[in-house]
Amino acid sequence: MPKPQYDEIDKECPVCGSIIWGKGQRVLLEGAKITVCHNCAQHGVKIQKPSTSTYIKSSFSRDRAIRPKRQALKKPRIDDLEIIPDYAKKIRNARNTLGLNQDQFAQKLNEKPSLLRRIETGKVEPTIKLAKKIEDVYKIKIIKKVTEIEADVSNNKYMKKSSRASLGDLAFIKKKK
Repeated sequence: MPKPQYDEIDKECPVCGSIIWGKGQRVLLEGAKITVCHNCAQHGVKIQKPSTSTYIKSSFSRDRAIRPKRQALKKPRIDDLEIIPDYAKKIRNARNTLGLNQDQFAQKLNEKPSLLRRIETGKVEPTIKLAKKIEDVYKIKIIKKVTEIEADVSNNKYMKKSSRASLGDLAFIKKKK
């Protein structure tokens, strides 16, 4: 099956936005593997294709029974969750409706009373793990899912062209020494 041919116009560098001529360079830039133009390849670490070497398969790999892969339940990642802004008021109201003082409240959650005092006053935001624990024990909702991230790219001061935003328009790249 032949590889699909890409139009030269469709291949844009995600860092600077210029057209990538040829195949481009595959680099590791800030933890992401991306294909960039030759000028932007100096900002990342070039990824070399692994050499094709022959190896002998061991006999036990053929003898193993083929098992179907389990489909994992899609749990929302911690990055996709956020604490609601009025978490302190909801936690305080839940504690007051149950008639508990702050020490009893903390004891039920196996947390320090000083931490829960700071959370109730709004000085400290609970971690996602602690917020889930509070939700489970006291049946309140203080975590919401983040649906989309809005990036403000309306500032044309840094943009090289007006058609589309590229990664280089949003992030400042440190030059190597």
